[in-house]
Amino acid sequence: MAPTMDNAADGANVSSPEGAAGAESAIETRGIEPVPDHERHGRVRELFPTWVAANISVLLLTMGAALIVFNALNFWQVLIVAACAAVVSFGLVGVLSVSGKWGGAPGAMLSRATFGVRGNLFPGAILWVARFGWETINAVTGAYAVLTVLDLVFGVKSNTVLIVVTLFVFVACTFLVSGMGRKALNVCNTWSTYLFGVFSVLVLGYLIVHIKWDEVFSKPAGTTAMMIAGIGTIAAGGISWVPTGPDFARYLPHAASGKKIVGATVSGAGLVMVPMVLMGGVMAVATPELADAPDPVSFLGDILPTWLAVPYLVTAIVGMLLINSLSMYSAGFTAQTMGVKLPRAMAVSINAMISLVGGLLLMLVAKSFLSSFITFLILLAVSFSAWIGVYAVDMARRRVRAVRYDAEALMDTGRTSRYWYVGGFCWQAMTAWAVALAAGICFTKCDWFTGPLASTFVGKYGLGWAATIVISAAMMAILPVPRETGAAPAAVRPEGEREKVAA
Repeated sequence: MAPTMDNAADGANVSSPEGAAGAESAIETRGIEPVPDHERHGRVRELFPTWVAANISVLLLTMGAALIVFNALNFWQVLIVAACAAVVSFGLVGVLSVSGKWGGAPGAMLSRATFGVRGNLFPGAILWVARFGWETINAVTGAYAVLTVLDLVFGVKSNTVLIVVTLFVFVACTFLVSGMGRKALNVCNTWSTYLFGVFSVLVLGYLIVHIKWDEVFSKPAGTTAMMIAGIGTIAAGGISWVPTGPDFARYLPHAASGKKIVGATVSGAGLVMVPMVLMGGVMAVATPELADAPDPVSFLGDILPTWLAVPYLVTAIVGMLLINSLSMYSAGFTAQTMGVKLPRAMAVSINAMISLVGGLLLMLVAKSFLSSFITFLILLAVSFSAWIGVYAVDMARRRVRAVRYDAEALMDTGRTSRYWYVGGFCWQAMTAWAVALAAGICFTKCDWFTGPLASTFVGKYGLGWAATIVISAAMMAILPVPRETGAAPAAVRPEGEREKVAA
């Protein structure tokens, strides 16, 4: 079991009275400051509904359909792709989430210890921009779901005014829920998991009865290259959650099991990802145009009967609202880490406004939702992967050396900070990140950009994101070990020893 990483020395004044109160109230007021030990009342099992809710999106149906139509895979290959994507992407989320319980702080904050006080601003800015795009995609999908329900129930057809109003209402609801904080999100996630699970079983049952399974199983197998590329595309969504994983583990006590954190994360995500991607693939056999629909939602009204499509879409709307709320929740921390001098709930409003503007452009201007979405996923995976490799190596070193995160130093952005390194930059981390990011872009091919290495084996198989992680991790590992400024905090005993001492 990994050694336990403590916070700053006991008595360090890193949390405000407001933050302490906010940890116990319904509306969370704590910002980026690390959570002190006496407020660590979270439970690992709370992560399960969190990651279930993070994947309740009908976009997975569309992506499953794309595996059948564009990647030319068969039923069993889609199943393998979905399972591998869930394990790979949310395995990374779970492993790096452990740092949240070590330091009690959001991922964007703990990243200061890796890149330096000033250096953290550069990868942080890219992650923040990528988060805008993800929230915009989810907001647009949610708005399309609302429009589809209005059409099915009331016969109201979509128009420009209705699109604007619907998107605005969806983003506003997302802002309100995300502003309430961790406890409110946990309650919403739990109930949405139950509701979406019930209706997903009903949809699955309907498909089992009505789908022509001889056509499904008679489809020929696709190539291995397309399977690997499919794994990367599906996994990209999960990879985008990796830097925010610690945000949801920061209230866990030090004694929380790292293995259980990973298990709850992977199982929660996989419970939704695998069946939804598979369902999308099955639907596409009967309705190939599903993968190229003008929006990612309306096809459900054609495939499912109204009595099932409407409640399923309503629960999906709630799910997508929660996905965006979780994303905006973490984006607020990123904004504060970047220097936005606002409370977390107010910092979230910046993302809400950008999602609204970006969503309107995507719904009213963009010609193809799916092509825009796939292009975004490709770029998203690369931008997050460069951060993942560097952060993972730094985290592994802290585990081996039992060097804890220093809560007081994380909050100190001046030259006195332990994470000041050289001029505020950890040059080893910055070098590994920049080189890997550039290499990842070179391997990338999308609708409007083809990198110079896109025709190589890595590029053809869609492995640019994986290569980016490997390159950033390898460079971080072979470069000289960074030397933190000032005296290192005392090493801590492994959890088993701590428990014996306490006994």
